Amino acid sequence: MTVDAIKGAVLLFLVVIVQVAIVSAYRPLGGSADLVLVTLLALALLRGSIFGAIGGFAAGFLLDSAHLATLGVTSLLLTIGGFLIGRYGETTARDRFHAPFTSVGVVTILYALGTLALRFVLGNPAPIDRVFTELPAVFLWNLVLTMPVYAVCRRLFPPIDPGHRIHDVRLIGVSQTAPRGGGV
Repeated sequence: MTVDAIKGAVLLFLVVIVQVAIVSAYRPLGGSADLVLVTLLALALLRGSIFGAIGGFAAGFLLDSAHLATLGVTSLLLTIGGFLIGRYGETTARDRFHAPFTSVGVVTILYALGTLALRFVLGNPAPIDRVFTELPAVFLWNLVLTMPVYAVCRRLFPPIDPGHRIHDVRLIGVSQTAPRGGGV
């Protein structure tokens, strides 16, 4: 687990640098891809909610520091996104083909709306028209990046135990042999 944490930290650090230095400068179709978000969600799907939450906080803090933005806004949003997608991967979707695409699509939209809401609450300018004009392009580019980024992350973070697969989520404390008819 320690090796995974070091690999994850180095990967997210490099992705934040690439995002700030290269990716955010190009805006084809009116918006740029969010490479940090896509990478974080891939890691969260593969390694779980705690890994996703800690990685989201660290990557968000680095992004806020690099952009000289209000510290904590991006950290909060990426922490929540990483945690929720990590839980999604832990319970149902880790081995399904559509899981990375669904995760990236949903969190891209929620991230944009969350950014807008937090800016409004903090009293910062919240240009709603700019967010909705950029959102389709960001959504498209994030989905385009999903498969290659997920493939690289899956190569770097192979499944922990490929033979162990969760088929159902069981409720703790509920007896599986209890009579169903209400009898004694």
